[in-house]
Amino acid sequence: MSDESSQTSGHTPPALNSHSTDTELGRRSFLSNSATVIMAGGLAGGYGTFFAMAGRYLYPSTQNKVWIFVSDAASIAPGESLPFQSPGGVAVTITRRAEKPADEVASGEPLAVDRFLALSSVCPHLGCRVHWESNNNRFFCPCHNGVFNANGIATAGPPAAEGQKLPHYTLQIVDGALYIEMPTSSIGRKA
Repeated sequence: MSDESSQTSGHTPPALNSHSTDTELGRRSFLSNSATVIMAGGLAGGYGTFFAMAGRYLYPSTQNKVWIFVSDAASIAPGESLPFQSPGGVAVTITRRAEKPADEVASGEPLAVDRFLALSSVCPHLGCRVHWESNNNRFFCPCHNGVFNANGIATAGPPAAEGQKLPHYTLQIVDGALYIEMPTSSIGRKA
């Protein structure tokens, strides 16, 4: 009678009930653990990417630059400029400063790199093209009458009001040839 009463009351034997509970707990713990691993992986990937980008910003690499031949240094006349465009499309104006007094130049010394200046040809105000005016010894942006002195520091117009200047590029002279240091990220990039 006890067998009949347990079957008719609708209760299942304890052995069958514990098996379904173990399976259900196994699924729940598997899903919970899987979700935790996926979230931890996402957080690690996100924070890892953030810290990698921050590291590149805070500690830029100087290994990503290359020297590019520009011209024979003597071919640029004193007070004149040479427009230069890198293979990646970066526009630069290379200017040879006015010579020292004649008695210092006559000694036949080789050209020093400090006689040259390489500045971006792009105005930092709105990206217009600046050009060198040798008669005024300045760079001029025709878009909004921006004026930069011979060192690339804004002296008039909107760039001066915003305290902007033209970015500088490093030059070197090797055996009379003028080279400019350009970032490799801009070489081969379509302009």
